[in-house]
Parts: sequence; C-alpha cells; structure tokens
Amino acid sequence: MEKKTYYIAVASSEILEPENMTGNFEFEISATEEEIEQLREMFEDSEDAHDDTAARAMIPVREYHFDKENDAADYYLREIYRKIHELGTPATREHIESMNVLQ
Repeated sequence: MEKKTYYIAVASSEILEPENMTGNFEFEISATEEEIEQLREMFEDSEDAHDDTAARAMIPVREYHFDKENDAADYYLREIYRKIHELGTPATREHIESMNVLQ
C-alpha cells in the first residue's frame, strides 16, 4: 500500500491530510490507509478511556496512582504516541523522544 503524508493533532484526535490542513497540528507522519485506520481506532479507545476518567473523578478519595481508569487512559495515550513515533518523520520521532512518553 502507498504511504501518504498526514498531520496529527493528539489533543483533538485529528488526523489531517495536506489538502484539509486548516487547523493546528503537532506531528507529521507517513502512513498507509490501514495504519491511519489503526490510529483512528486508537484515538477512539483513548477517548472512551478518558470518558471513564471523568466519571471516576466524582470519587474524590481514590488517588490517581491507584486508579485503573487513569491507568487505561495513560496506556492508550502512550500507545498513540508509539504509533505516531513509528510512522513519524525524523523531526516527529525526535520530538516524541524528547517528551519522554514512551517508557
């Protein structure tokens, strides 16, 4: 499959093609349609996990580091960054590595 250039905005879960570039983006990647579909699914999983953290936030006595909902949200976000790193340009990979989010 042919790879195309895409621009990614993690905070808003956006995957933009060059012709649709109207917003801000954080990362540039090169990916096939299949890889983009995987990334879209990862964003959906991450959004679901973050929705669970909002519901969990109503329980004030549970600490963050003992919280399976936050652990799931962190996991999906880390996996998104791994995928972007895998598909990214050298500048994208360097930036993600500087963020220390892949541990």
